Amino acid sequence: MAEEIGVISNKQVILKDYVRGFPKESDMLIKTSTVQLKVAEGSEAVLVKNLYLSCDPSMRGRMKISVGSYAESFKPGQILSGFGVGKVVDSGYANLKKGDLVWGITGWEEYTLIEQPNKLFKIHHTDVPLSYYTGILGMPGITAYAGFYEVCSPKKGECVYISAASGAVGQLVGQFAKLFGCYVVGSAGTKEKVDLLKNKFGFDEAFNYKEEQDLDVALKRYFPEGIDIYFENVGGKMLDAVLLNMKLHGRIAVCGMISQYNLDKNEGIHNLTQLIFKRVRMQGFLALDYFHSYPKFLDTILPLVRENKIVYTEDIAEGIERGPAALIGIFSGENVGKQLVLVARD
Repeated sequence: MAEEIGVISNKQVILKDYVRGFPKESDMLIKTSTVQLKVAEGSEAVLVKNLYLSCDPSMRGRMKISVGSYAESFKPGQILSGFGVGKVVDSGYANLKKGDLVWGITGWEEYTLIEQPNKLFKIHHTDVPLSYYTGILGMPGITAYAGFYEVCSPKKGECVYISAASGAVGQLVGQFAKLFGCYVVGSAGTKEKVDLLKNKFGFDEAFNYKEEQDLDVALKRYFPEGIDIYFENVGGKMLDAVLLNMKLHGRIAVCGMISQYNLDKNEGIHNLTQLIFKRVRMQGFLALDYFHSYPKFLDTILPLVRENKIVYTEDIAEGIERGPAALIGIFSGENVGKQLVLVARD
């Protein structure tokens, strides 16, 4: 009956309260609300049925009161939001119509009314998996592409190190670097992930950082002459060890620091003087700084995906109810590849 009058139930993931320490499933709850299947007359909003939701480390920072962040904190009782892929159910926006596929920021719920549809990306290429628009063809893809080519300014033959290398971004950076002609080493936290880096993604070498008693010694083993480019996803002790192993005029692209997100106080870094001694450039960046070049990025990446010159691994949790577990799992390394949530198939 509800569907007949244009109203449907809508499961949502809600933040219960600000989170301290390691997040738990109980910090979030599943609530069922309702949603009108039509946008209001005269509105330019778009109603989207969410198909895939992306689990991104940056969401952890929004679960606490953060100062100086580029992203606003979630509020207790508020629906989580993040990147996702959806299908337009109804639209008051001239550039999108019913049935169009889009990716961009959406709510962690089955249906989302998006008030700023001009920030959505319309999906034109459906010969590749739609889920890829949460990863290789979406925000992580742009992050890897811009971080490596723009921030790192690579040269053929350089030595590249990537931490958290089997994740959504790291696996792509390594493949970009190999295609460019670099020597590439990655680290991850399990034997399965290390094997993936070497045997599927084509890294020259990979190691399990959890098995290393001394990260400085480990890095000297793989980079006896030093590191030209470090793609930073971890922070903390890993960054400290890398600083000791950078080459003269090396570059560090700071994409993330996942080891620090669940700490009440970040670990100190002791080897920053190496930036001076070796004239190293260390730069933080965000994917949103490069969204303007998305069409160019897509023109470059799509042929590589279609020709299997770049491969991608996903870890898909089915059902929005599994969203909280999937999200917190990325902070303990439970996922293999890009973690996302399948909300609906069409």
